[in-house]
Amino acid sequence: MTQIPAPPTQEPTLLVTLTGPDRPGVSAVLFAAVAGRDLTVLDVEQVVVRSHLTLAVLLTVGGDPVGVAADVTRAGEALGMKVTCRTGFGDSAARRSGRLHVTVLGSPITALAMSAIAESIAEHGGNIDRIRRISRWPVTTIEIDVSGADVSGLRRVLSAVAAARGVDIAVSPAGLARRGRRLVVMDVDSTLIQDEVIELIAVHAGREAEVTAVTDRAMRGELDFAESLHERVALLAGLPASVLDEVRAQVRLTPGARTLVRTLKRLGFTVGLVSGGFIEIVRPLADLLGIEHAEANRLEVRDGVLTGRVLGAVVDRAAKAEALRRFAREEGIALSRTIAIGDGANDLDMLDAAGLGIAFNAKPVVRAQADTSVTVPYLDAVLYLIGIPREEVEEADATDPDVDPDVDPADVAEPAR
Repeated sequence: MTQIPAPPTQEPTLLVTLTGPDRPGVSAVLFAAVAGRDLTVLDVEQVVVRSHLTLAVLLTVGGDPVGVAADVTRAGEALGMKVTCRTGFGDSAARRSGRLHVTVLGSPITALAMSAIAESIAEHGGNIDRIRRISRWPVTTIEIDVSGADVSGLRRVLSAVAAARGVDIAVSPAGLARRGRRLVVMDVDSTLIQDEVIELIAVHAGREAEVTAVTDRAMRGELDFAESLHERVALLAGLPASVLDEVRAQVRLTPGARTLVRTLKRLGFTVGLVSGGFIEIVRPLADLLGIEHAEANRLEVRDGVLTGRVLGAVVDRAAKAEALRRFAREEGIALSRTIAIGDGANDLDMLDAAGLGIAFNAKPVVRAQADTSVTVPYLDAVLYLIGIPREEVEEADATDPDVDPDVDPADVAEPAR
């Protein structure tokens, strides 16, 4: 039977902090200075910011705090570093509840925005434990570790700051809730791709203006989606089905789409597409990107011609949410571990059903109701919201022979071929 160590006692301790220019061997020199003493290392933290090192070590002192302090002070001063020592008892670090992450995206992030965010966290009772940058390009992303606050309350407070200061802010739980496998479900038109497919088809029918007008009203929530879809599809009657092949060739992936999906799959995540558009376009996109699940409307074709009708029930906002739930059941993933991304009113139920609902360059009504929003034109910015640093994405891409350097990792807007 494995022997579990006893919890640490309240014996005398010394907290040693070294600050100064970073160089190899600082930790080795510090620990060598006290290696001859019978001491225990209770905690170590180190951070390097712009070549400036801060190293903090919590040691037991074996009844001689003055001697231990003298040893580490001499070692630090020999390195040209500032040394501070503080005595105490035991491992007295307080473990605060309510741990979460606040992720800030902006292009740029201003000092005024950071000031408002930090002030709001403090006013809400939160303590900032750590701050780090996880991306510099194509957007700046700052991740803030917070304790002593609750997700829903802080999310509500910071949504107002985001709107006022022109940044995107996401609040998510810390700990195991952020780790492990997830399901990510995306809308297609104006999310995974830059286009509205039905409008591309309408160009071939000479009915683009009419279709666009109905689309705009539906996406603003002014029309029932199912009725608007039937009205728009009716305008396409008589077109040869071969037009769909031409439209597939025209579709442009949103910048960052390939990088997002590729990285999610490296992490072992499952990805799905749910669209109020057409499976004739969505399924090939899913196959192109290696996406497992896809659901969309199906156009009726007779004798090689579009009839102006869709087959079966319309994939509307309720159907999108149900598709997310079904994909989660099939994959054995809890809804709390799902992420939904969309831009229109017909995505609202799906965004609400997911553990994290992200409004991507969305209409105001969607941004107001989603958990968080992304207003930069790069879909892979979603990775930063779940704590994936840009440098880790680029390192993985650099060693992947299947990544095309002419398209990735910059992932510019390319036809979805």
